[in-house]
Amino acid sequence: MARMQDRIVVVTGAANGLGRATAIRLAQEGASLVIGDIEAEALASTAAEITALDRPVHTLVGDLTEPEAAERLIETAISQHGQIDGLVNNMGGSRNAKIWEMSIEDWDYTLRLNLRGTFLCTRFAAPHMMARKSGGIVCLSSGSREGTPWTALSTGGAAYSVSKAGVHGFIRDVAIELAEYNIRVNAVAPGPIDTERVGPLLRNLEDNMTLGPMTLTPMGRLGLPEEIANAILFLLSDEASYITGHTMAVTGGR
Repeated sequence: MARMQDRIVVVTGAANGLGRATAIRLAQEGASLVIGDIEAEALASTAAEITALDRPVHTLVGDLTEPEAAERLIETAISQHGQIDGLVNNMGGSRNAKIWEMSIEDWDYTLRLNLRGTFLCTRFAAPHMMARKSGGIVCLSSGSREGTPWTALSTGGAAYSVSKAGVHGFIRDVAIELAEYNIRVNAVAPGPIDTERVGPLLRNLEDNMTLGPMTLTPMGRLGLPEEIANAILFLLSDEASYITGHTMAVTGGR
């Protein structure tokens, strides 16, 4: 299969986890990648895997919540390839605390990390897609946009839930704004996923609380990063040509 053959796709947060899995999956389907992250060594490792697949890849190390870095990432795609066909806004994270203990700084940090970079990269990519009247954008929301019991009961997670609900609202509006330019804007909402960072934390919660992530997931297991990458691939592909403004839940039934 080569569903992304010769398409130019930008992936943020590609050093680890879902971003890494997505970039590699898109490369397997023929895409040329431009990937960004703040973690230089891990980003280089992702790039090496893409190169081993005989696909072109360019990297940008920087804080993509800052406009200069976000613009450089998009402009790298334009300068190297002359176009941008797809954008995956994957960058995100959280600083959790119960609402009565959450610092203002950690609240702002979480919203900034999950929303500002998504806004900036989309803002800089959109005019290039509009000029060609073609493109696909996929943002990472989360099952947490409706609240996550195991997080709320353990560490608290309101800031993260709010930010991921914000991603859902973002793609709903931007999909309408860009529809006349044949640009599709969607989101994927993962459930509990077994990434290298989050997986051990989720298994620890499962072992130490009644309402753990696997207990509350009908399929009874953690998802795999590749399962999220496959959903993103679908939404960027021509197979999803009449889908826009949609948040696809990939949550094992939760």
